[in-house]
Amino acid sequence: MGRTPCCQKLGLKKGRWTAEEDEILTNYIQANGEGSWRSLPKNAGLLRCGKSCRLRWINYLRPDIKRGNMSVEDENTIVKLHAEFGNRCN
Repeated sequence: MGRTPCCQKLGLKKGRWTAEEDEILTNYIQANGEGSWRSLPKNAGLLRCGKSCRLRWINYLRPDIKRGNMSVEDENTIVKLHAEFGNRCN
């Protein structure tokens, strides 16, 4: 039992994403929203796995991702929270 594979591994692109693929993914998500990642590549016309599309969007293409160096305020917040909570996960 278990889930069926999200995609057929044959014929899918691997490796670096091109600017054209990034644009296709971004335009599709802006038009249709985040939905079923398993069906997104087929609907958007990408030769990528749904997991690859999800990770690309979440880690690199989302408009609300903060890039660049951390500010002094960010560092102070991290130090304060670490002093209060330590390394615990929960």
